[in-house]
Amino acid sequence: MGKKRLLGLTLNGLPREDAVADSLLLVDYLRGVAGLTGTKQGCDGGECGACTVLVDGTPQLACLTLAANCEGARIETIESLAGGGNGRDGRDGRISALQRAFHEQLGTQCGFCTPGMVMAAEALLRREPQPSEAQIREALAGNLCRCTGYVKIIESVRVAATAAAAQG
Repeated sequence: MGKKRLLGLTLNGLPREDAVADSLLLVDYLRGVAGLTGTKQGCDGGECGACTVLVDGTPQLACLTLAANCEGARIETIESLAGGGNGRDGRDGRISALQRAFHEQLGTQCGFCTPGMVMAAEALLRREPQPSEAQIREALAGNLCRCTGYVKIIESVRVAATAAAAQG
């Protein structure tokens, strides 16, 4: 299995320490070690975006990232947007406005690409609360969907942005 190291990071708002192999990919760490299966393993080559997570607030492909390289990082997965079930953000497992918009606007079909799409969109909305359609398309360009024509996905992000502005 190779050399192991102690990995310390913050995962969905909670500190963790785990012994991991130097060669362990972040997607395998999240799914196998941390038990967070919302992050999907798609192409294994960085081409589909299904494994997109936020590393220190920036979208990153977990299938191309070594877990050991995330020492000290703040990792956020799709589970974090619904409070991760940890009760720390007051949502207690209720879906976020972005997740709700994807559901209500039919931005999902089979759902496989959805976690990666939502995480990429979350990063966009954090840095640009009222994005243009071009900015949405650019932010989601690394995420592939086999079921939709992307129209409903883009609408979902727009609706979430509008809802956030109305509350804000």
